[in-house]
Amino acid sequence: MDKSVLKYLYDIQKCICNIENYIGEQKVYEEYDANLMLQDAVERNIATIGEAMNKALNIEADLPVSDARKIVGTRNRLIHGYDDIDNIEIWNIIVNNLPVLKKEIESILNKDNDIQTQLFTNPNRL
Repeated sequence: MDKSVLKYLYDIQKCICNIENYIGEQKVYEEYDANLMLQDAVERNIATIGEAMNKALNIEADLPVSDARKIVGTRNRLIHGYDDIDNIEIWNIIVNNLPVLKKEIESILNKDNDIQTQLFTNPNRL
């Protein structure tokens, strides 16, 4: 896989971890809804995820990520139509979409690491 794509996938993974750390394990909507700084931090990371996905797709259009174009679209709505998205929509992304995206990104990165390890240890194997 292209090194730039890997960098973008690692950026996405880091943003997901950031959001998980900000929200905490309890995932209490009322705490999120009442905390403007938390909302800003989460939205910033979601926008970064969308931007990184867009850049990755421009290099490798067939990335095995479900809803990849919707992720980019969410970024565009956050940046350009910020006043059209409410906290419930963002919360839905946090609770329902990020866990799926996290698994998909980890799967891609693990697969790439396995291939690189095989090449490093036995270049004639592949």
